[in-house]
Amino acid sequence: MKQLPLEFVTRMKKLLGEEEFSLYADSFNQDAVRAFRVNTEKISVEEFEKINPFSSEKIPYAKTGFYLDYDKIGNHPFHHAGMIYVQDPGAMAPAECLDIQPDWWILDMCAAPGGKSSQLRNKLGENGILISNEIVHSRCKILTGNIERLGFRNTATTCAAPERIAQLFPETFDMIMVDAPCSGEGMFRKDDIAISEWSVDNVLHCAQRQKGILEQAYNALRPGGYIVYSTCTFSLEENEMVVDDFLNTHPEFELVPVNETVRAYTSDGICFDGCKCKDLYNARRFYPHKSRGEGQFMAVLHDKRPYVQHTEEIKKSAGKIDPAVTAFLKDTLVTYDANKVSVYNGNPVYFAPSIALDKGIAFSCGVTIGEVRKNYLQPHHQFFMAMGTNFKRRIELAPDSDELKRYLRGEEISVDCENGWAVITTEGCTVGGVKVTAGRAKNHYPKGLRKIN
Repeated sequence: MKQLPLEFVTRMKKLLGEEEFSLYADSFNQDAVRAFRVNTEKISVEEFEKINPFSSEKIPYAKTGFYLDYDKIGNHPFHHAGMIYVQDPGAMAPAECLDIQPDWWILDMCAAPGGKSSQLRNKLGENGILISNEIVHSRCKILTGNIERLGFRNTATTCAAPERIAQLFPETFDMIMVDAPCSGEGMFRKDDIAISEWSVDNVLHCAQRQKGILEQAYNALRPGGYIVYSTCTFSLEENEMVVDDFLNTHPEFELVPVNETVRAYTSDGICFDGCKCKDLYNARRFYPHKSRGEGQFMAVLHDKRPYVQHTEEIKKSAGKIDPAVTAFLKDTLVTYDANKVSVYNGNPVYFAPSIALDKGIAFSCGVTIGEVRKNYLQPHHQFFMAMGTNFKRRIELAPDSDELKRYLRGEEISVDCENGWAVITTEGCTVGGVKVTAGRAKNHYPKGLRKIN
């Protein structure tokens, strides 16, 4: 067993009792459980199961989730094609706690690296909107990269403090995910850094920060909406105490039961001494000694006030559409909707969320089409990934083919395709783009994503 902080052990024994703590401690003798989800924006679960090379064992509370038994999955073509997202199975539970409606407007307040955001986006339809926010600039770049790889539309990534987000979007969202920064006790089995950084002082510091984030989520929530609060820690201070404090401060909210599929694989929340909310058992705890995955806490907070229907804010283009953009879309796509083309931060974008976004606030807004250069358009990788199914020129390569391996290394390949911009696909899913000239495909796969071997 790993060397855990003595004070943490004492606290966990008090929380679980001696007998159950022994079972928890035994979980450290087992390997951390890995898993992945199918990105249904690219391929259905049923179609993926026909070609699934990883594992056929499904996660019972996540319809798109599978346990993972495969090394270096990040190098696999299916990962490059955005068909899958690797995620801890316990971390999949919060987004499965309630039934999400396809036309909801959703905010993921603390979104990086993007696991819960991608899970939420897969539950939305064409009219649903997802804003994924991350306050740390470097982490927001990673989040944006994952959103790009997965080929999402009607999605924006923002880099702002929770107070700024609440200011920009007052009473806007039907649901807000608050996967709050925490002391990380639930990650101890696979994260030695979390162990080394743990202290009671840090637990209490995290709890104060979590209360502040939750308050900003309240300000951004539409009356009648839902907040899903989650952490990957076990402490009462960061979990039930935060929830109890919020409910006491906001009596118009209630703590509601989670979906039965999640309830069956989690333990009740803990009604601690002095708590005012007697329904804290409706919160859920995911323990590594009870279910396969790392530690997780989740609670669904519902605003009991009458629901206010949102009025769609059609965001007008912040500039004229350059003729080069229109010419490019006509040449590359089978069909396109001119009403879905707009300009954000000076760049042409497609399928931007129909919600007001101040200039500069978004890292990525909808699908970046590309950059206009001297009367022609240089397409962005995001455009290939999100719009590939609608391309006129599609070049299908087998997952194990030498041509696809060479493409992923950034090499030029020979193709049988007419001249012009085209997408490379595998099993029907877009991997990236090329410019075809006289049977040669010039590689436009981003250098930072290329396989070294």
